[in-house]
Amino acid sequence: MANVPKIGKAVYQGPSIVKEIIYGIALGLAAGGLWKMHHWNNQRRTREFYDLLEKGEISVVAADE
Repeated sequence: MANVPKIGKAVYQGPSIVKEIIYGIALGLAAGGLWKMHHWNNQRRTREFYDLLEKGEISVVAADE
């Protein structure tokens, strides 16, 4: 027979630690960014509420009818 080279079979080497760390950091930053946007939105709403309350445009007391 002719000297035919064998084709190598792909061998699973397990998870890449560096890739796993990078994926974890990326997911953590994305989740942290979403959490901060949520927090900033709540702060903005609270600030707007107290500003309107201070200006007298709104009241927390129910109006008598």
